[in-house]
Amino acid sequence: MESQENPPAHPAALCIFPARYERHNFSTMTHHEFRAHAHQLADWMADYFENIADYPVKPDVKPGDIKAQLPAGPPLQGEAFEAMMADFQNIILPGMTHWQHPQFFAYFPTGLSGPSVLAEMLTAAMGAQCMIWYTSPAAEELEDRVMEWLREMLGLPSDWVGVIQDTASTATLAALIIAREKATAWAVNKEGLYTAPRLRVYASAQVHSSILKDVRIAGFGEDNLVFIPTDDNYAMIPEALEQAIRNDLAQGFRPACAVAAMGTTSSTAIDPLRPIGEICRRHGVFLHVDAAYAGAALLLPEMRWMSEGMELADSFVFNPHKWMFTNFDCSAFYVRDKAALLRSFEILPEYLKTPEDRLVNNYRDWGIPLGRRFRALKLWFVIRSYGVKGLQAKIREHIRIGQWLAQAVDEAPDFERMAPVPLNLVCFRYCPEGHYSDEALNRINESLLQRLNASGRILLTQTKLNGRYVIRLVAGQTDANLEAVQRGWEMIQEVARGEEGRADAFNPHD
Repeated sequence: MESQENPPAHPAALCIFPARYERHNFSTMTHHEFRAHAHQLADWMADYFENIADYPVKPDVKPGDIKAQLPAGPPLQGEAFEAMMADFQNIILPGMTHWQHPQFFAYFPTGLSGPSVLAEMLTAAMGAQCMIWYTSPAAEELEDRVMEWLREMLGLPSDWVGVIQDTASTATLAALIIAREKATAWAVNKEGLYTAPRLRVYASAQVHSSILKDVRIAGFGEDNLVFIPTDDNYAMIPEALEQAIRNDLAQGFRPACAVAAMGTTSSTAIDPLRPIGEICRRHGVFLHVDAAYAGAALLLPEMRWMSEGMELADSFVFNPHKWMFTNFDCSAFYVRDKAALLRSFEILPEYLKTPEDRLVNNYRDWGIPLGRRFRALKLWFVIRSYGVKGLQAKIREHIRIGQWLAQAVDEAPDFERMAPVPLNLVCFRYCPEGHYSDEALNRINESLLQRLNASGRILLTQTKLNGRYVIRLVAGQTDANLEAVQRGWEMIQEVARGEEGRADAFNPHD
């Protein structure tokens, strides 16, 4: 008779229950080992912050290079932390783009600071699920207080309420859902879109691409996203919005929501909130303000011309994880009508009911996800570490740097600034001597950008404004400074004017 302690091998059993037949070395890190490795990682992070300029901004890798170095299957037995760290150093790190590098001027920055990183470590260590007050009371109450602080710091209306979302895309989706429900008297949540009128959403032609995705997800349909023309500064023309709404009403559509941009991604154009807000109020249209990047500038009283008329808006979002030195993800979302927010999202299953529900904010009802991270802790650490004045000083310096670069571009005879610079994003193109068509200049600047980025010494991105290829440079990471931007600008001119940067290969008359 076969021993029950050593049953005969069976192919199916081997596939499903390999642990019964193989002796495993279960690698559970002890508290002592964790302490030692945590100290090592703290030293590594500090060294990384100090030496980040020594890395190439962007890695010289091709698609598939990193994956080819990774085993095709997972390990059967646990591995030592030292082995994992070695592979991180030798495989992962050489394939990373270094967003905090002093020559990283692409996209918009992703925030980071020492206090924020330390708070993230605490958050990870606690592993809390912060969906309702009952599951983490301190997390809910800290978020409530920090959002009140932030509202005051930005000069937002005092009766607005705020909640931390993961990204501006999610916050804008929440705003669109509130707008959808208000426009249909909350019928869509109950009945679906089957009997709803055709709802319309309005946004600048320069609006971020996430608006289109959110319009799709919220059920409006991309054909019902109406793009409003922009002026010479790439800001929405209010009169064009008024006309679009009137046209839709005449055709039997129901205008539901308008999205105003406070700092577009392409050029940081600022839509005029007061006239847009007055139009929306007149027609009963929900107004959402997308200030994902530029909203941090409202920390400065002198920049609050951007938010003039904000009291007419219904919701507002900006990302501390972009320009307020807080690690991703942390998006601040404010609404004027808390009841409408809750009515749009609140669902109360029996297993989540608690005696305190009517006394507290259960943030799972303030947006799309049920599960929530303890994001308020890092924002609290950042605000307390810098103080309002310290944050203001950083933002002012970054704006000063942007204004310096704008002037430098204006003074360069063979470069052209392509948009106003209200903040610290500068859009420009290289215009070599000669009479080149826009199409030829597009190819010249695309080639220039590719050469710059391929060098690994700098990273920039592009956009198109009125069909013209434009190079974007923004210095907004925590330690951005004038000297780094000056070096970057010198590099740009050197490559553009060097032998490889000459435009001889491009037909001026193309």
